Parts: sequence; structure tokens; C-alpha cells
Amino acid sequence: MRAILQRVSRAEVRIGGRVGGSIARGLVVLLGIARNDTEADAAYIADRTLGLRVFADDAGKMNLALGAVGGQLLVISQFTLLADTESGRRPSFIRAAPPAEAQRLYQHFISLVRHRDVKVETGEFGARMEVDLVNEGPVTIILDSRNRK
Repeated sequence: MRAILQRVSRAEVRIGGRVGGSIARGLVVLLGIARNDTEADAAYIADRTLGLRVFADDAGKMNLALGAVGGQLLVISQFTLLADTESGRRPSFIRAAPPAEAQRLYQHFISLVRHRDVKVETGEFGARMEVDLVNEGPVTIILDSRNRK
């Protein structure tokens, strides 16, 4: 499972012209689910997302996690994070999980973070979406459950 986290001052996702979700200060999570990912991968990414200290403390250092600043999450499914671009010019998405399995794990990830008292907004799985955000910093972090120790 791969996630791109962007620290934002605000963000929203539109689906078919309507706002599907919006947040104030927090993190946009672009979530890609790979073949053979499991609930353990979702739990790892959820825990890392909520525990990363990427918000400034009173001294201006990145020392606070999402919960400490009352931050929110906007979670967007993005299978293109699993693109294989090693050969040719057209990306291959064979590494991405089949839609039914990806949707199940996407929903599982969302339920994990919601159970940790965080406001969570989402996109719509499989929909064409427009994501509008203000990346604060900018701060962008890549998480991959295959790289855990």
C-alpha cells in the first residue's frame, strides 16, 4: 500500500461538479492499494499517517502529529500510485489491486482512521475527481507499507 501525504491548510474534492468532501487544516491522503495488500498494510499506513509529526510546534519545528493540532484527513483513492513506468511510455497498472479488493481495503483504511477520533472526508472510489488543495510548506511525504521495518 502506498500513500502520498500532503500537509494542507485546506482541501476539497469534487465529483461531477459537486463537493464530495472538504477539510481545513490537515492531511490529504492519496491512497494506492497494491495486489496482495492486506488489512495489516492498511493498519500500518493508518498508524503512520496519524502518528507522523509534520505540524509545527510553538517553536516552529515539525514536532506535532495530526491529532495534536486538531487536524483533519481527506482520503482519496488513487490507483495510479502503483504505476509501473519502467518500460515504454504508457504506464502499466498491473501492480494495482483489482477494484473490488482495492475498494474493500480503502474502506478499511477509512474505518481505521475514523475510529481514532479524526474528522475524515473522502472522495468516491473509482470516480473521476478533482482535488483542490493548498499544500502548506510545502510538505509531501511518501509512505509505502512494503518499506516498513
